[in-house]
Amino acid sequence: MNKRIRRFIGDFYLVLMLLFLYLPIFTMIVLSFNESKSRTRWGGFTLRWYGELFSNATIMRAFYNTLLIAFLSALIATVLGTAAAIGLHAMKRTGRNLMIGLNNIPMLDADIVTGISLMLAFIAFRFTLGFHTVLISHITFNVPYVLLSVLPKLQQTNRSAYEAAMDLGATPRQAFFYTVFPDIVPGVLSGFLLAFTMSLDDFIITHFTKGAGIDTLSTLIYSQVRRGIVPSMYALSAIIFAAVLLLLLVANFMPSAKNSKQV
Repeated sequence: MNKRIRRFIGDFYLVLMLLFLYLPIFTMIVLSFNESKSRTRWGGFTLRWYGELFSNATIMRAFYNTLLIAFLSALIATVLGTAAAIGLHAMKRTGRNLMIGLNNIPMLDADIVTGISLMLAFIAFRFTLGFHTVLISHITFNVPYVLLSVLPKLQQTNRSAYEAAMDLGATPRQAFFYTVFPDIVPGVLSGFLLAFTMSLDDFIITHFTKGAGIDTLSTLIYSQVRRGIVPSMYALSAIIFAAVLLLLLVANFMPSAKNSKQV
């Protein structure tokens, strides 16, 4: 009996946590199909807000800015972070540990401190706040995440394969791309995806460095809270959630499908 009670409590706790995590998302999805603009009254099922979403220039512009900044910042941060990881991997232990500690500081620092510091730096160097300052800011806080994703993979590589390729006449670039890079690709990809995700939903740093005339989804939603969020934003959030869920399902079930074919 005690075992059943413990199992029931465990299952109840699991269900409670899932409800806590996903009930707000489910509520948002339901509201995206609500005919009424009210968040407390059901006015009937409709696809109206999904239609208005794609005709809303403000939301589409913010969505485009969000994706473009996230992709460019993740791509540039991945290149810079991977190069930094290669450099750190070649350093002696003491210097490497010191640089890793310095790399961790931006990740542990509060976003508001990073945002204000970057804003003051841009102003001091007479940068006009806009798209390019947001992009530079996102690259800045993404590089440490990429570095920490790539460095462990580098530490797992076999240096003797690189040296053997050099002995066989390969150039340093050829030896790297044929022997080292294939081993660190998972770390590079995970760093890119992590950087893309971090950039996609960042608000605080973007808010302080964007200036006037440009918005991302997070800053646009913040500005709409005072006037009332339009239901089209619920529709866009529902689409983004569905896309992320689909990607997760594909990522989780594709390997199992490949393994079953091999068996």
